[in-house]
Amino acid sequence: MKKVTRFFWFCSGAHVDTLKKYPIEHNKYVGIGATIFFTALFAALSGGYAMYFVFSGNAFAVGFAILFGLLWGTAIFNMDRYIVSSINKEGSVNQQILQATPRILLAIMIGLVISRPLELKIFDKEIREKLKTAYLKGQHTKIDSLQRTYNQKYAQELGKEKDLKKEKDSLERDINRSRYELNQEVFGDKTNQTSGIVGYGTYAKRKEEVLKEKQDRLKTVTDNLNQNEDYLGRRKDFEGVNATRLFNDRQLDSLANIAGFADRNWALGQLSYNVDGSRDLDTYMAISFIGYLFILFECLPVFVKLMSPKGPYDTAIAKLAEANIHFAERDKERDITVTDQTYDHHLHADIERRKQIITAQSEYDLGRQTYD
Repeated sequence: MKKVTRFFWFCSGAHVDTLKKYPIEHNKYVGIGATIFFTALFAALSGGYAMYFVFSGNAFAVGFAILFGLLWGTAIFNMDRYIVSSINKEGSVNQQILQATPRILLAIMIGLVISRPLELKIFDKEIREKLKTAYLKGQHTKIDSLQRTYNQKYAQELGKEKDLKKEKDSLERDINRSRYELNQEVFGDKTNQTSGIVGYGTYAKRKEEVLKEKQDRLKTVTDNLNQNEDYLGRRKDFEGVNATRLFNDRQLDSLANIAGFADRNWALGQLSYNVDGSRDLDTYMAISFIGYLFILFECLPVFVKLMSPKGPYDTAIAKLAEANIHFAERDKERDITVTDQTYDHHLHADIERRKQIITAQSEYDLGRQTYD
């Protein structure tokens, strides 16, 4: 139990030797340290999950996820520990709030960052369905775009094909009608279009000639239509119109499984909206509450430190800081004094040495002097 308590004290950033002297403060800093530790733990899980999706499909994805999760959790732990330990209780309430404001903003940003990957995991099923719908819609759009481009590019050939089909249908109807009239003429059925004379006579031969002309024209039209359709079929293959198909269920599942972090993040944002573009309040509130929970959890150590009254540990830390500042000032004065006296000693030694050199030089010059 003592090891756990000391560990959470360490997590809170408290000065352990000072905190030991004030048992009334022990539980408060155990709570602060536990909050910081579990925030870092959630951050590690969140960062690892995000990195797993970045390297999804890679053989080392799990290793990268664990490594990044540990690094990210350690970074968040160190940052939270610094944020809480740097808030002192010496100033007024307004001064403490002003001092903590940048740290609270930073805590909010950290809460947003660590909550997003966990939101992706919580709403994984809904995200997959949204991605499938998006991929299917995108494939529809792609097919429509290819077909529209194809129709614009080969508008002349398509118009020709339409005219040939129309002429072919008309010829087929005319041939059937002409063949029926020829039979009536041969069998002597009297109508507005037949003579009523039985046998294969002049009128029958004339109708047969007209029928043959129409059949020859139908053959020509059919050949031209087949050639045109064959050309357009090859153009469809070349333009990719025939090769592009809608995704089946298995393909959609596969695409959803390999979707990257950006796609999943986009899908999570789209869950807050209905098909008609209106806000889906229930889903929006569910996603938002998870984010707010992590933001509150991240800010909680700072709020606990701000809301807690000034205790003996805070006073002792303030006095210890004053003592350390005083010691540093006195240490500076000592260094200045030592530096000054050392410099003066060097100065006097240099002066004496220069005097000796000048005196020796003068005596030497005097000894060499001759008087004639």
